[in-house]
Amino acid sequence: MDVIDLRSDTVTWPTEAMRQAMAYAPVGDDVYGEDPTVNALEAEAAALLGKEAGLFVASGTMGNLTAALTHCGRGDEMIVGREAHMFRYEAGGSAALGGIHPHILDVQPDGTLPLEAIRRAIRGDNDHFPRTRLICLENTQGTIGGIPITAEYTAQVGALAREHGLKLHIDGARIFNAAVALGVPASQLVADADSVSFCLSKGLCAPVGSVLVGSHAFIRRARRVRKSLGGGMRQAGVLAAAGLVALRTMIDRLVEDHANACALAEGLAALPYIEIDGSRVRTNMVFFDLAQDAPIAPAALADRLRHEYHILLRPYPGYTHKFRAVTHYWVTRAHIEQTLEAMRALLT
Repeated sequence: MDVIDLRSDTVTWPTEAMRQAMAYAPVGDDVYGEDPTVNALEAEAAALLGKEAGLFVASGTMGNLTAALTHCGRGDEMIVGREAHMFRYEAGGSAALGGIHPHILDVQPDGTLPLEAIRRAIRGDNDHFPRTRLICLENTQGTIGGIPITAEYTAQVGALAREHGLKLHIDGARIFNAAVALGVPASQLVADADSVSFCLSKGLCAPVGSVLVGSHAFIRRARRVRKSLGGGMRQAGVLAAAGLVALRTMIDRLVEDHANACALAEGLAALPYIEIDGSRVRTNMVFFDLAQDAPIAPAALADRLRHEYHILLRPYPGYTHKFRAVTHYWVTRAHIEQTLEAMRALLT
């Protein structure tokens, strides 16, 4: 990259190996189930997460929406975190397109929903209430720092869901970051989930796409939902090919992104006017605040970083003084040092 882009890991470019794979991918009509590269990606993704089948979708938002519409009918209710991507950043799709009522719970600092709050949120059999059908978790919990959620906690939520005849969906956009951070297989983190979506186009560097996984029966129903959303792509193997390279080559190296995030957090902590809790940097996200008495305003800081140093970093949406920096394949340790030097020059 010709700039240091810390705005998100969605900005990643495909690697040369991905571009080559895309150029020569065997293809067919995926709506007919005949694209061999898509079929291979779906099977490999499902196996990695310990599920029976997979479905290639255009985006993480489409994956989450497809899951919600498959699990729930109109007027049903899903339990979801107030800070969850599904609630905050997916244009209200579950409600707008599926008539699904969100029951919002506060997210704890460790990224979890309180178990007792989930239990209280489950509706009784009463004609006045929507029917609770689904519990949604997010791993990693991106909006509060990329915090990984443990398998033990997810198992407790899964047991609660089964106790009440509910389904559990995990928005695992960055599930492999969680697995690497916790040192466990991703399949262990989602063992109790009925469905999981994960992104190929964030830290895994593919140019586009996500995969939704679950049981054979769930994916059969989800395929119809995907079609209704306009997600039935044709020779999609040219996209899926990059996803296969991502699964095979990009997961284990996520540890480098996490190390770079820790280095960035440590360096920022040594700068004046920066407020940061380095203990919360667990994966590839660094949240920090610019002090109110800093010699430069947040917007001006972002502007000067961009135009004078070719560093893309911006206040986190919805906040005035909070920033989020995200490391990824195209951010090296040298880039971290350049960023810290630029921040030091602007703040001192």
